[in-house]
Amino acid sequence: MAPRSRQLVNSLLGLSLGASGVLAAPAANTIEIVGDSGVSAQQLFLGTSNKVYIVDKTENNPLTVAGHPAWASEYDLETNTVRAMDIETNSFCAGGNVLGNGTWVNIGGNQPVGPGGLTANATVEPYEDGDGGKATRTLNTCTDETCDWTDDGTNYMTTRRWYPTLETLEDGSMIVIGGCDWGGYVNDAGQNNPTYEFYPSRGGPVGLNILTTTLPANLFPLTWLLPSGNIFIQTNWGTEIFDYKNNVEYPLADIPHSVRTYPGSAATAMMPLTPANNWTATIMFCGGTDLQPDQWVTTWNIAAYPADSTCVSMTPDLNTTWVDEEPLPEARVMGNWIFLPDGRLVLLNGIGKGTAGYGNTSWAIGQSFGDDPIYTVRYYDPTQPMGSRFSSAVANSTVDRMYHSSATLLPDGSIFSSGSNPNADYVASGTAGYKYFTEYRVEKFYPDYYMKTRPAPTGLPTQLGYGGDYFTVNLSATDVGQVSNLDNTKVVLIRPGFSTHAMNMGQRYVQLNSTFAANSDGSAQLFVSQVPPNPAILVPGPVLMFVVVNGIPSNGTWVTVGSGELGTQTVNTPQALPASTGGDGGEWNAGNLAGTETVSGSAAKSTGSSSSTTSGAGKVVVGVVGGVVLAAMGLASLL
Repeated sequence: MAPRSRQLVNSLLGLSLGASGVLAAPAANTIEIVGDSGVSAQQLFLGTSNKVYIVDKTENNPLTVAGHPAWASEYDLETNTVRAMDIETNSFCAGGNVLGNGTWVNIGGNQPVGPGGLTANATVEPYEDGDGGKATRTLNTCTDETCDWTDDGTNYMTTRRWYPTLETLEDGSMIVIGGCDWGGYVNDAGQNNPTYEFYPSRGGPVGLNILTTTLPANLFPLTWLLPSGNIFIQTNWGTEIFDYKNNVEYPLADIPHSVRTYPGSAATAMMPLTPANNWTATIMFCGGTDLQPDQWVTTWNIAAYPADSTCVSMTPDLNTTWVDEEPLPEARVMGNWIFLPDGRLVLLNGIGKGTAGYGNTSWAIGQSFGDDPIYTVRYYDPTQPMGSRFSSAVANSTVDRMYHSSATLLPDGSIFSSGSNPNADYVASGTAGYKYFTEYRVEKFYPDYYMKTRPAPTGLPTQLGYGGDYFTVNLSATDVGQVSNLDNTKVVLIRPGFSTHAMNMGQRYVQLNSTFAANSDGSAQLFVSQVPPNPAILVPGPVLMFVVVNGIPSNGTWVTVGSGELGTQTVNTPQALPASTGGDGGEWNAGNLAGTETVSGSAAKSTGSSSSTTSGAGKVVVGVVGGVVLAAMGLASLL
């Protein structure tokens, strides 16, 4: 297919500019509007240091490409302009992630539509969209505005997948989980797709039982590849550990208090994997809704129903007990939880009433099934004592971030936030009968460290392996500041992930093991291990590397983890790090842990405890005894 024309849009029109014609310097702990996304940011990801890629559903966006509305764009972070990009099929509620070779993949969607989101014949005017139900789209990002999405017809899914989840695996390929055929507010047995398959393809779909027992709120199942090499799956009230290599499912206790998957759409994240916790995964869920399975119907006013405020966690490679965590300061659905380089998370966006989704009901707010937008921005610090982890509100947005909003970390340590369109099609601001319109404004949140002098380390690699020789990073005296800061200096890797529906598929934070040598002139060297020798801790592919000195991060630089190709990754024994020298004798935040055990598929620890909980669904599910679960997975040697 011939390349379609591109359209540039100046995103700064209508913004408040300084006398020089540029935005004023930002202040710490502020959020400001910086541009226009061109298409509504239902899905987005950071593709290069200067480009955010945005994917929308097919709708009548004013931005056009090849004579029809665009539903994808490339946002330039330096100029705050966008380039229209062409996607051939309807990417409505598709899933996405990045392969180990750096190619971004966008899978699934819905049938072709026309005005009002009504079903239409494929490729007809005015929208000219094809059927996205089985579609696979790929993008190799670029810096010169020449890259375009490719509709990969030779690698389409074998079944229709609307709302699928994509999880990158140890070899850099992906598992594609769940979805439905034609969509609706929630799933149902008539169109459920309770299967998984792989990209690139390894054959036809394989059944996944948890998706048959968790209707109706089982779309976009929440998944994380664990350091054990298994996949943690949470959907509706159900939870399990999935040994995808042997197709064995191990049910766990139902998640307490609330539905966290779409449309409940809680804020979710795997907490930082660090030397101090031996790169052990704790997964947290905050907010959502406590609707029961029989309440996911549109015969009552869901938009007025209060969101949930509870937070819970599990550390599934060690213990399958759910843990109640510090609750949210305000109940929230569709909050975005984004990592900062210093190990905190930023919580922003979302609503206080209702759920994700939209429709034409008497009680909908226009078409929105959610109401009461939440504007507060907060930090979450998992290292603080319980009760002190959520900060007070540090900033307040001025934009309603409702259904179909997204956010991501940027290399400068700020947060990019955009999107919101709880409507079937484009709805212009001021349209009668609507409270929430199609939103294009882009915001940036500037954390408290943003305006501080940043470290400028040298010697950073462009590629990292699994184990092997350590590398040396150089810090100037200005970078170090004072020698005691070295006690709180670390090198971290962040996968920003693919953001959609309050999830960032693939988002992960990994701190590398390191020691230091402080020099008499105030400079220092950091001796830094490669990635732990287990690709399940951090899968192959592009990541941002930050050096964080006493809470202040450098600008992130892209690093390729692994070989840069799909396939089994080489794993080497880590070289022992030199002992730290020249410091002030304070407690070191990492220490030389190169010889400690990493949690691998053959050596995961467990308490062997069991758990049970009564979920909001009124169903008691007894967690499988940890020893039984892990023994079945070949992990019981350390019980």
